[in-house]
Amino acid sequence: MAAKALAVVVAAAVVVLCAVAPGAEAACDAMQLTPCAGAIIGNAAPTASCCSRMKEQQPCLCQYARDPNLQRYVNSPNGKKVMAACHVPVPTC
Repeated sequence: MAAKALAVVVAAAVVVLCAVAPGAEAACDAMQLTPCAGAIIGNAAPTASCCSRMKEQQPCLCQYARDPNLQRYVNSPNGKKVMAACHVPVPTC
């Protein structure tokens, strides 16, 4: 019984550590994509800064696609054009 309790405590600790680890979900910040606003909202070409940020935020795109406030940008034709121009695959979530 003590082994089960210890396993549960260890598992909980791992979950907590993963949640706050650098590069984990805490790194997801849609505001990092502001250099892409002109390309996603308008018709401007994506800048090098936009593509750099898009690549950094690539692991977060599914999270953004599920967010009711952000999904229209991720799934928009311009959003997909920006991802293609930046060589970032469109997420399949």
